[in-house]
Formats: sequence, structure tokens, C-alpha cells
Amino acid sequence: MKPDYISVPDWELLLKKYPNKKELLDKLTNYPPQYLIGNVEFLGQTINVDKRVLIPRFETELLVDKTIKYAKELFNKKINIIDLGTGSGCIAIALKNNLDANVTALDISRDALDLAKENAILNNTKITFINKSMTDDLQNNYDIIISNPPYIPYDGFVEEKVKKTEPNIALFADNNGLYFYEEILNKHLSYLNSPGLIAFEIGDNQKELLEELVSKLNLKYSFENDLQGLPRYLFIFKWINIKKTSHHLLRW
Repeated sequence: MKPDYISVPDWELLLKKYPNKKELLDKLTNYPPQYLIGNVEFLGQTINVDKRVLIPRFETELLVDKTIKYAKELFNKKINIIDLGTGSGCIAIALKNNLDANVTALDISRDALDLAKENAILNNTKITFINKSMTDDLQNNYDIIISNPPYIPYDGFVEEKVKKTEPNIALFADNNGLYFYEEILNKHLSYLNSPGLIAFEIGDNQKELLEELVSKLNLKYSFENDLQGLPRYLFIFKWINIKKTSHHLLRW
């Protein structure tokens, strides 16, 4: 019997790979279906996934979709983008295939970068990959800095299966989950061109804490909701004319 949390198309794919239903159901008690299938669809791209990388979520698809729309409003040139903590490479690949851009993807995990490189080849995308921490100094300036960093507090709730199977380095962060946001904003604003955009995925309970942080930057910013109406995105705009965007959530 198909588990409720698995779609019919995914169930059919799983059955092709594991025809023995009992064996399949046993595997599903320990592994996410995406790892068993071996790939996910992400904004029209096929992204291979395994235990080296976090499984791309629908929330991250919406982050990229919103970033693409902002980029098309803000820029009329070929732009430079960096994806901090690229993981599977899904963000970098989708941006490269939807924008006129040079894209750099950075990750501290060599294993994750190996898979991201495979995904770039799979999707016929040319991306520059860098193996370093997102808290290290950058080497170039960028028009867009985007990141879905680790943001779950170490004492925050995570499903046991997720904690056991997905890389914890991509899930948890110090300082109530805010560590990487603080580091990126403290260290990388000087690498952001003007006009420029920072795009973050955030935890759905972090808006107030992050607003305290970004309100001190004297930059325009926008918190935006996911499809469930939860605040899951933070966009920060560097020195742009507010009239250039059609969005009404920007704040000083």
C-alpha cells in the first residue's frame, strides 16, 4: 500500500526500482523516497540527490522563483551571482538556466560539490564551483548573493528520519539558527554590487529576530511568505530606487 506522503508518480518510480513492496516499505522507514529514487525535479531541472546533500524542498523552489523575478526587474545586463552553500547545486543551476548570468556555487563540503558538479553537467550548465566556507572572504563582487544556509537551532525540532539521513552540516546553525545570516551580512555586504540583491531562505519562526538584524543595515528589505503563508524569505536590496520594483513589502 502506498504511503500517503508519497505521490503516485514517485510511488511508480520506486516500484520500478524496488519491485518487492515489502522491501520497499522497509527501506522507506529509514530513507527519504527522494534518495531511493535518486533525483528530484527542481524548477524544471533534474537534480540528482543522495546522502551527500540536502534534499531540495518546495520552499527553496519558491526562493529561486522569486529571485528570478526580482533579477529581471532590477537588472538589464549580464549579472554575477553567487550561491552560498550550494549543496546539490539546485539553486545555482536553476538561476543559470533562467537568467543571463555568470553563476558561482560555493560549498564547504567536497562531497556535496562533487554531486553539484555532476548535476551541472546533467543540466548542461556552466557554473564555477568553489570549495570553501560561506563565512570566508569572497574573491569577487556580485549582483546577487543567494543562500539557503543551515538555519535550524541545535535544539530545534527536526524529523528523526531527516536528522539521521540528511547531512546535519546543512541543517543546523549556532546562535538560535542565525549564525550564517549574521556572518554573510557582516562579511559580504562589501562584495555586493550597487544595485544588488541578497536572497535568503529563512526559518518560519525567524522573522522577528532577523528583522532586528537587518533593520540596522539602513537598506531596503522584504520578508515574504511561502505558499502556506509563513515568512520564509528575506530579500535585501542595496542602494536601489524603490520605484524600480513592483513589490510593496519593501521597508527602510
